[in-house]
Amino acid sequence: MFRLRWLPSSLLLSAGFLAVAVCPAQQATLVRIDASHAWTAPTVAAYDAGSSTAPDGSWLSIDSRELLLNGQPVLPAMGEFHYSRYPRAQWEAELLKMKSAGITGVSTYAFWIHHEEVRGQWDWSGDRDLRAFVELCRKHGLWVVLRVGPWAHGEARNGGLPDFLQQGPVRENNPAYLAEVATWFAQLDAQVQGLLWKDGGPIVGIQLENEYSRRGPGRGEEHILTLRKMAAQAGLDVPFYFVTAWDNAVLPPRAVLPIYGGGYPDAPWDRSITKLAPGEAYAFHLASRVTANMGGLGAPGAAANAHPPAELPFVTIEIGGGNEVTYHRRPILAADDIGAMFPVMLGSGVNLYGTYMFQGGQNPDGKRTTLEESQATGYPNDLPIKSYDFQAPLSEFGEERASLRRMKLYQYFLQSFGRELAPMQVHAPAALPTGTADLVTPRATVRSRGDAGFLFFNNYVRNYVLPARPQIRFEIALPSGVLHLPEKPVDLPAASSFIWPFNLRIGNVMLRYATAQLMTHLEHEGTPIYYLAAVPGVRAELAFDAATVRSVETRAGKVEHSANLVTATNIQPGLDAVVDVIARDGSHTRFVVLTAEQAEDAWKVRLDGEDRLLITAADLYAAPAAVHLFARGDAHFSFDVTPALRHSLTANASLACAEQGSGVTHCTAATPEHAPEAIVTAVRAAQLVDPIKLSPDPRRPIALAPAEGELPQAARWYLQIPAGATSGLSELFLDMGYTGDLARLYDKGHLLTDDFWTGSNWTVGLKRYLSDDRAHTLTLDVLPLRKDAPVYFELPAPAHFNANGQAAALESVHLTPQYELVLTAAQK
Repeated sequence: MFRLRWLPSSLLLSAGFLAVAVCPAQQATLVRIDASHAWTAPTVAAYDAGSSTAPDGSWLSIDSRELLLNGQPVLPAMGEFHYSRYPRAQWEAELLKMKSAGITGVSTYAFWIHHEEVRGQWDWSGDRDLRAFVELCRKHGLWVVLRVGPWAHGEARNGGLPDFLQQGPVRENNPAYLAEVATWFAQLDAQVQGLLWKDGGPIVGIQLENEYSRRGPGRGEEHILTLRKMAAQAGLDVPFYFVTAWDNAVLPPRAVLPIYGGGYPDAPWDRSITKLAPGEAYAFHLASRVTANMGGLGAPGAAANAHPPAELPFVTIEIGGGNEVTYHRRPILAADDIGAMFPVMLGSGVNLYGTYMFQGGQNPDGKRTTLEESQATGYPNDLPIKSYDFQAPLSEFGEERASLRRMKLYQYFLQSFGRELAPMQVHAPAALPTGTADLVTPRATVRSRGDAGFLFFNNYVRNYVLPARPQIRFEIALPSGVLHLPEKPVDLPAASSFIWPFNLRIGNVMLRYATAQLMTHLEHEGTPIYYLAAVPGVRAELAFDAATVRSVETRAGKVEHSANLVTATNIQPGLDAVVDVIARDGSHTRFVVLTAEQAEDAWKVRLDGEDRLLITAADLYAAPAAVHLFARGDAHFSFDVTPALRHSLTANASLACAEQGSGVTHCTAATPEHAPEAIVTAVRAAQLVDPIKLSPDPRRPIALAPAEGELPQAARWYLQIPAGATSGLSELFLDMGYTGDLARLYDKGHLLTDDFWTGSNWTVGLKRYLSDDRAHTLTLDVLPLRKDAPVYFELPAPAHFNANGQAAALESVHLTPQYELVLTAAQK
């Protein structure tokens, strides 16, 4: 390959040669990234671990860059799931949904107030059974990080502290408070006996406190060190003790590992009611792990701990998987809002990707109070009383949102290639955006080790339009010379984001680069198969080092030869977009470039004795002995399995399968149809509501949500659900199209769940609330929305107000069945 000597960026700039150059002849943008300096091995971590060896000899550790299992790098994908906010009967299915989507670990708050709301009355039963939850995680091979607080936040009342603690000092080394904490830790230890890593269990980490920045005597590092000592003395002895590292947090050296957030799509805690400036969640964190100040050291908002010691890896626990909807601020999220964070954070050096929330939920019923965060309890937001849906990838009722499928692409990538990625170092482009508001300068980084690495690119910012990048090419200086990725410029659409590999050795073949994203791999009949996801609107090509291949064949594009490369280009993505590569030694490797839609619909499952991809628009999770598919509103199922099945599947419904071309088995099935209908009765018309009250906060008052209890101005309807409505269904959804300020759903006066209106339909899963042996009459209250409400909306369509300037209407009510198809086959 023709080699160019790489000049320092300072010399290039001083010579007037821009690091992001536009070539007049081709109108091509050239993004230059210098990754030419020698890779440096990680060093010993500045951390004193707890017990790190399991009974079977497996051991966990860290170095300055990565997490290690038995001395080998791992890059986990962790998702937050609050067990006490979800029905115990459905825990296992939800955990399997997470695992099927590529999650390898679960983080969860243990909210003290959920277990001891009244002093001395401990409750670890039912939905509060922490032990049962962790045992399920162990059963399915999921690591656990237990976030014990004592102050946890998580939008819980008092941050999770019981009311009876609020009369005295908390979150400091006050003897009375520490005595209560000792009891809390002892209770936790009793629940998780035998479930810690050192005992062969899944609990690998404990998070102490949360968002802790207090200083002064008995506070700060002194308090965090006390909490770690108390946790260990109580028996909570784990490899990793974490402390959140944002909000100017305190980080005692060697005693704790700082864990970071990556930002959220929106900021519902922000007191404004306007569109926010471009968010940090979509800008690479290069100079700071706390703020995306793009290389501007000392930028406003950069905390003292933004630049941690180089001896600790970049691990996260709160990269937004959604956002709560608060009373004064109600964003509506899209899949891109979540998916675009993956290349940003991984390209910033993250080596544990923690999503908050992954599973939505509901606040449990309190004995004396409601348990949500509110301004009345001294917190910045008013949240729904019951709903903690968070617009998470898995909803409050277990629905798999589009964001889950987008995230799955990256989580599968980490499962297959995290070991290669974890040791790699981050390299910034020569020209950085000037800040998060710079929407013109391309956003990219490289992580590499020697000549091998990955290119990370993001051209998406929520609520803003970034320009398309016509005729762009990335010039990456490597130790062996310069790599152009791709060889010929390519058009990148607006809103595109991706991770592209380069110089990656796959078996005995060198993949010089791909303009499609590696997703996962499996093996069939001795041949490794690598699946990639095409980037919509981007020419898909795979370029191989000519010295490592004997032949490259494809029927989905064309093969071009040059002195150093053999390139399969203009690939038309699909199940038949197969690229077969024979290495110099005669070994065979297959690559398949799926469309973006197929890749998002693809699930890695074990069927017919080996790993396969099952591609379906249905929701899915894989259990150890079966694969469960779910279709909403349609009793018919359709899916493809690749590689093709050798033996027939069995199912709980009529199933027809036939082999198609390119080694694909296509199957269809139908389950018995249900058509339950709700009877809707108008009971009370809406009354005029007074202007929304504002909080007394002098900084920037915001709207106060109505308190719990009767809403006399609300319009009311009775919704009669017939007996047997859920029979034979995995779920029955109540879909309500309404307009109003908020809605609450009751059963005989008991609040089931609630919703702050966003302009979207409100969906409630009914199966947890209904018994099949009788009809149920639920009560729906909708409080009118005032046209002058001081609330930020992102409405999909304008609201229609009456002449009195208010709106309260129920436009539609539907009962939507969710059907389940269960597949089984010979398992090996």
